[in-house]
Amino acid sequence: MTQFAELTSPQVAELLAGTRKPVLLLPVGAVEPHGPHAPLGTDEIISAGMCARAAARLADDPEVRVLVLPTLNYGVTRFGAAFPAAVSVSEATLHALVVDVCGSLAAQGFSWIVVVNNHFEPAHVETLRKATAEAGVAYLDLVRRRHAARLTEEFRSGACHAGRYETSLVLAERPSLVDTVAMAALPPVSVNMPAAMAEGKNDFVAMGMDLAYCGAPADATGAEGRSTFDVLTDLLVEAIREVAR
Repeated sequence: MTQFAELTSPQVAELLAGTRKPVLLLPVGAVEPHGPHAPLGTDEIISAGMCARAAARLADDPEVRVLVLPTLNYGVTRFGAAFPAAVSVSEATLHALVVDVCGSLAAQGFSWIVVVNNHFEPAHVETLRKATAEAGVAYLDLVRRRHAARLTEEFRSGACHAGRYETSLVLAERPSLVDTVAMAALPPVSVNMPAAMAEGKNDFVAMGMDLAYCGAPADATGAEGRSTFDVLTDLLVEAIREVAR
């Protein structure tokens, strides 16, 4: 069993009293448009998938016991506001949630926590950086250069919202949620999102993403998603090892 919320209270007490360090993973995502083909919950699906794989990989580890916390599904997401179903919370709300959840756990003795995020809107990422620093917990920051360098070419290009990178991951994790007919008909859309943001463009339409995607979703495959999940899981396991030192 790797899901924290599936344990009983006595089982958690046993966990805290055990010899293996309990490391908790907090998956974070957002509810926002991911083109006409991928689900609104793409980001949290990827975060939860990473966490589940890391917990499974370390299931028999003698030093750590890894458990996955319930996913924090809502984030700061204003770029997709022109499309239906973009659900955003404020920076203050996200900050308070992360600090309060981590603080509550730390007060009970859970000193080893890693926040795992796959929603990369700048205000969201910056809020998580500040919140995790305040809470004194780890944050696996995938957009940092040393991490991004290990991921796919599309991810590194910055043209990866609901494109080949993200769609492949959802095909690997929840294939039934991808409209593969719509996906196959989508032409590549080349948008360097970091550059567009630097120019002051703050929504998908202004960036040239008229269908709320960029990159090449038609090229996505479950095989690529599984390969990418392997790398993401490597990164997360490394972060867990670092936290548990």
